Amino acid sequence: MQARTNIKITTIALFIATFMTAVEGTIVSTAMPTIVGDLHGVSLMNWVFSIFLLTNAITTPIYGKLADQLGRKKIFLAGVVVFIIGSLFSGLSNSMETLIFWRALQGIGAGVIMPVSFTIVADMYPFEKRAQVIGILGSAWGIASIIGPLLGGFIVDSLSWHWIFFINVPIGLLTIVLLACFFYEQPHKKTQPLDVAGIIWLGIFLLALMVGFQQLSSQPINYLVLGSFLCVTILSGLAFYLQERHASDPIIPIDLFHNRTFVIQNCIAALISGFIFGYEVYLSDWTQGIMGLKATFAGFAVTPTSILWMVGSFWSGKLLLKWRPQLVTGLSLIFIGFGAVSLALLPITTPLVIFWVLSTIMGIGFGLCITTSSVTSQNEVSNERIGVASSFNTLSRTLGQTLMISVFGIVLNQGMANGIKQHPQASLKLMDQLINPRTATTLPASVLPTLRQILYGALHNVFLVALLLVIAAVIVNFFDRKQIN
Repeated sequence: MQARTNIKITTIALFIATFMTAVEGTIVSTAMPTIVGDLHGVSLMNWVFSIFLLTNAITTPIYGKLADQLGRKKIFLAGVVVFIIGSLFSGLSNSMETLIFWRALQGIGAGVIMPVSFTIVADMYPFEKRAQVIGILGSAWGIASIIGPLLGGFIVDSLSWHWIFFINVPIGLLTIVLLACFFYEQPHKKTQPLDVAGIIWLGIFLLALMVGFQQLSSQPINYLVLGSFLCVTILSGLAFYLQERHASDPIIPIDLFHNRTFVIQNCIAALISGFIFGYEVYLSDWTQGIMGLKATFAGFAVTPTSILWMVGSFWSGKLLLKWRPQLVTGLSLIFIGFGAVSLALLPITTPLVIFWVLSTIMGIGFGLCITTSSVTSQNEVSNERIGVASSFNTLSRTLGQTLMISVFGIVLNQGMANGIKQHPQASLKLMDQLINPRTATTLPASVLPTLRQILYGALHNVFLVALLLVIAAVIVNFFDRKQIN
């Protein structure tokens, strides 16, 4: 395949596709106030984000299996086409309900990007170069976090919010043209029937699990609904397990979980991805709410992470040639652990330069850890299962982040509620104004120190919980003593 494939252009196409889906979230976040004002659906706002994550997570393992069965190219192109259609009609939406429907289709298409991109990389590159390329693709998410808000603001101000979706159409078509013309692979023949029952049970399990966790962040919590989703999660999970045990070609082979290194690396990927979410989202609340920085400048607090992530990825590729995954991951957790402990102990007066230092240190750790888990997951399975392994690694990371959205939200809200009880002059409305840099300047100077102290206490609790994730990852990594083949 490599003799006919233009590897450089194919890699560029994969980067474009990755960036296209990565920047989608930050652009939509920037434009959401305008969208809500136009479509009048503030009560449904969260579903614009949630439905995208839900359908993305559900389809990820399905794409991985189909890529192994039918071929990487046709499945990847089909997913991009679905993403383009979802983007086009999202831009044409005239109500929040319609937008949510097409965002769901967008998520279905986006589910193909990461797992099949990593699978194609595994096909094109030898083991020693794979980590470097995966690191380059992963850097698209960091770049998107910087460019997204700027691009989203420009599009909304200069054109209209509809164009934040329309812009995906030419980018997606460019990706299709590049892959169609420059990526070749041997024809794949489907030898086993598709595990439709497994797909259905897995979809129900993931849907119930993720929606159930989202119920935790609702106020007040409806325990009857939460319990119902918990029961559906358990029952569908059991049904999925029984189905996969007897399926002739399961969507996720159960014997993958007999491989200790594979399981541990994916558990660590989920834990650290959850930590990364808390770090990137809530550090922004710190820099804006406590330090009073503007949104654009506040985003640069995590810029070193994006740059040093690539350095960690390149380093991972070299180390995996000499060390087993447990040692490389252990080294990464030293970097991440240092940053996690520091975040949990930083005083309210911490200057921005300290965050840049921590961002640099943790960026190396993230690059080492996430890339090691991706490459090791692929290397622990046979070639015909690389798609499944890549998609499961992506699913682990997605679940880690999605589930921690609710947990961190509960911790932050509870922390602020406790602080408000102790200070009668404070309120949740004032806290919302504090976190938003556009409205923070309108707050009375007399109440600002109190509000910032309340926010600091709540964020301190968030970073303590985030630290627990890193500690759990260290403990889990301790049990991986299997030498890589």
